[in-house]
Amino acid sequence: MIGTGAAVMTDAAPVVAPLAEATGVFSYLWLLIALPLLGAAVLLLGGRRTNRWGHLLGSTTVVLAAIYAVILLVNLMARPEDDRAIGQTLFEWVFVGGFTAPVALQLDQLSMVFVLLITIVGSLIHIYSIGYMDHDPDRRKFFGFLNLFVAAMLLLVLADNYLLLYVGWEGVGLASYLLIGFWQWKPSAAAAAKKAFVMNRVGDVGLSLAIMLIFITFGSVTFNDVFTEAGQASESTLTWIGLLLLLAAAGKSAQFPLQAWLLDAMEGPTPVSALIHAATMVTAGVYLIVRSNAIYDGTIFALTTVLVVGVITMFLGAIIASAKDDIKKSLAGSTMSQIGYMVLAAGLGPVGYVFAIFHLLTHGVFKANLFLGAGSVIHAMKDQQDMRRYGALRAVMIITFLSFASATLAIMGIPPFSGFWSKDSIIHAAFEVSLVAGISGMLAAGLTGFYMTRMFTMTFLGKARWEDDQHPHESKPVMTIPLIILGIGSAFTGMALLFWGNIIEWLKPVTGLQENPLPLPEIAYEGMTLALVLIGAGWAYTMYRREVPVEAPQDVNILTKAARNSMYDDAINDVLVVQPTYSVSRAFVGVDNKGIDAVVNGLAALVGGAGAKLRRWQTGFARSYALAMVGGAILVVVVLAVVRLP
Repeated sequence: MIGTGAAVMTDAAPVVAPLAEATGVFSYLWLLIALPLLGAAVLLLGGRRTNRWGHLLGSTTVVLAAIYAVILLVNLMARPEDDRAIGQTLFEWVFVGGFTAPVALQLDQLSMVFVLLITIVGSLIHIYSIGYMDHDPDRRKFFGFLNLFVAAMLLLVLADNYLLLYVGWEGVGLASYLLIGFWQWKPSAAAAAKKAFVMNRVGDVGLSLAIMLIFITFGSVTFNDVFTEAGQASESTLTWIGLLLLLAAAGKSAQFPLQAWLLDAMEGPTPVSALIHAATMVTAGVYLIVRSNAIYDGTIFALTTVLVVGVITMFLGAIIASAKDDIKKSLAGSTMSQIGYMVLAAGLGPVGYVFAIFHLLTHGVFKANLFLGAGSVIHAMKDQQDMRRYGALRAVMIITFLSFASATLAIMGIPPFSGFWSKDSIIHAAFEVSLVAGISGMLAAGLTGFYMTRMFTMTFLGKARWEDDQHPHESKPVMTIPLIILGIGSAFTGMALLFWGNIIEWLKPVTGLQENPLPLPEIAYEGMTLALVLIGAGWAYTMYRREVPVEAPQDVNILTKAARNSMYDDAINDVLVVQPTYSVSRAFVGVDNKGIDAVVNGLAALVGGAGAKLRRWQTGFARSYALAMVGGAILVVVVLAVVRLP
């Protein structure tokens, strides 16, 4: 069974240290959230008066937050390793009896890396959006929604308790609904937004129940209180909490079985796809699991379930990405698969928490690069998203071509690009725990090589398959400058984090780290993984380097058909959830009609019938009432005469 070897080592768990009071530069932690929130308020409440400069304000607020985040990082690195957890209480939010839940922020090594990812990558996406949404009449509103998204995500990762995290969690859900359905005049976009919203509500039920159970168990929802006492709780309680948190993570991070919304979410503008898939929404589930490591370390069953969910989703996403012809939907399948890698790593427990976050950071850079590069292509091809209609774009979009190439090599794990360092670290950690998990990671890497080479070849290589009225050209500088920065980041972020930033030692005080011996030298696993990637890449290049059929062939195998239909996830959900819900609803309607309504209507009929009979005595004629009175008086006299009174 996957994860059988995932022994939880108490000495590998991090020590929960008290939070230091926010002083000096840390006194303004709240600004990280306040800046984009202020931008959202001005743009959404200011109306059309802000149209001319709204995009500039929206971008500036996030850029300022990114600058402040870098200042915080420098100051946090200057502190001793055991004094890097900073807390700031703004005010008491909930107080009922002895229970309190403050609006309080926590900046430590884990939340710091998320803040940097959200603000820096978010800034580049905002700047890119200035050009991408240039002609949209609602551009100001779009930037307001982007700001709201960033503010909610920052609140989620900076909250020092589960209840405040839940507020950010729901804020991200709201913002995603608004952004996915931004072009609501398209029925497909409106439907996709509703689908994402509803499926995320399923996960949100898991989070709300988990918070309730946490409060019942520990009497608090604050991270420090809960994690300090986690070792005293029963394993069954921790298992239920862990499974409920996993349900929440599966909804937000599009993991099995709640992954069906992710591909439909591509109906939103491409910068939305980049923001959701790279720096914000889909990373929230991974953050929740890793942040709750003290809970998962006490439950083998929940931890193994996390691992299994990650493995299943990793393959589902890779297979879907290998068959989709829509460039954004293929990238969405890729995101599903890469998040699966992160969830797999988190399911390894102390062996893999660090590497889940390491890959999350490198993925945030190269996946933003890929989505923005896809947006540049779509922009140049007059909103055409079908890769079968591309080809030979390398000659006319050289900057997009080079940046996309850098990101492609990074996600494939070709050394020395970023993905090599982070994804191979996950594969090594998987082999430390489970042979099945390790082999799964390798095979998924081979599929990654296939679908990314397929995408790159269909888009930039081969022959031009454009329509006659299409004249593709390179995007304007406001779009290509972020691509250049992200292209460089795709190449060097992994090395920078590992060798300069020492990401493993940086995160270890929060996540813990357990190292098990590997049966073979690391270079052997790297060699086998690279060989599978190159085989997948060579296979795809051979298939697509010359001819790409414009129409989908009919004689495809069952797996390809399933992948093109997103593994029939909508049909499965319809059979397992929607139709049974309809059946139960119809049954309740029957009970209501034939049971409850029958009783109520029967009583009403009884009363009505009795009233109708009594109504016959109410004729309205005075002579009838006088006769009744006389008759009654005679009856009384007769009774008194006949009956002898005592």
